[in-house]
Amino acid sequence: LRGTGERPPLLLLGHTDVVPVEPEHWTHPPFSGEIVDGCVWGRGALDMKGAVAMELMVMTALARLGGHLRRDVIFAATADEEAGGHYGIGWLIDHHLDLIRAEYALTEFGGFSIELDGRRLYPCQTAEKGTCWLRLRARGRPGHGSVPYPDNAVVHLARAIHRLRSGRLRMHVTPTARAFVEGLAETLGGVRGLLLRQVLRPRLGRLLIAALPDDHLASLIDAMLHDTVTPTMLAAGHKVNVIPAEAEAMVDGRLLPGQTVEGFIAELRRIIGSDIEIEVIEGAPALEASRDTPLWGLICQIVRERDPQGAVIPFMLTGGTDAKHLARAGITAYGFTPLRLPPDLNLIGLAHGHDERVPIDALAWGVPTLFEVVYRFCR
Repeated sequence: LRGTGERPPLLLLGHTDVVPVEPEHWTHPPFSGEIVDGCVWGRGALDMKGAVAMELMVMTALARLGGHLRRDVIFAATADEEAGGHYGIGWLIDHHLDLIRAEYALTEFGGFSIELDGRRLYPCQTAEKGTCWLRLRARGRPGHGSVPYPDNAVVHLARAIHRLRSGRLRMHVTPTARAFVEGLAETLGGVRGLLLRQVLRPRLGRLLIAALPDDHLASLIDAMLHDTVTPTMLAAGHKVNVIPAEAEAMVDGRLLPGQTVEGFIAELRRIIGSDIEIEVIEGAPALEASRDTPLWGLICQIVRERDPQGAVIPFMLTGGTDAKHLARAGITAYGFTPLRLPPDLNLIGLAHGHDERVPIDALAWGVPTLFEVVYRFCR
């Protein structure tokens, strides 16, 4: 939608691809789009076909309204985000940047409500961790399985993986993580809020995080304060009675904004030692956007107008989105696809999980909220 060009464009970005499913574990068929109990059920309902539909409705409403826009509003619905985005938004940036060049973008993953101690918070993504996928390789002496000896590649690899689980990477407090924890602490108030703020202290943080009553929140905060490393795939041997010469593990590493691959690998070396080979398979940089912008201020203002009992807090996604490609083009992206959810619905747990669904009421609240942000920012 063309504006006067007095201000640079705003981009609404969504992806239409989804992750695979295990249909036998779903209450309703995962690609049926059934409406049951006030929800749209199906893979992608949250991540992120529902949000794509919201963005499309905003574009439709703007077109019907007409009137004076000082910014172009661009809508891009691409595929391939779940596989890295290289052939979706990444391809557009590399080959057709003129179609999507913008000053700001709104995309996933944020703007959904969570309830804490009876108060609603709306985490809005201002940062996401970087990716560093690794292959760990152990070598040993091959031979017959009936004659065991210490130099066994499988045993070496198993010990290294165990050290990764029990070892500790150093804490790094980013501006987004600090704002997120302090926002939670302010909401809780009192002694609980005071204790929550102490998780930002390197010597006390691990102990206090482990003591949090909500396991999911504890894991999330821990991942927002540390680089993480998770073994996800194992491969060794071809026959049960043959000791293999090599054993490999694929590892999903995630880096905080400001951290480097070199520093990350040095940390892993400190934990697993020098005998295990480490190979970088794929990587993507971490992102952290400034909140000192008119768009961020407007998001906070409009959410308060739409929900006077709610508050926006910055949020760091521990995974990745297409925002990493936007950063290559100098586009500042916020994760904001607003949904007012019931207290018992855990969006983070349902995205990529079984029985993914989104309440129709949440979409009905989110569309005018997103519209107000876009319209006021561009008019």
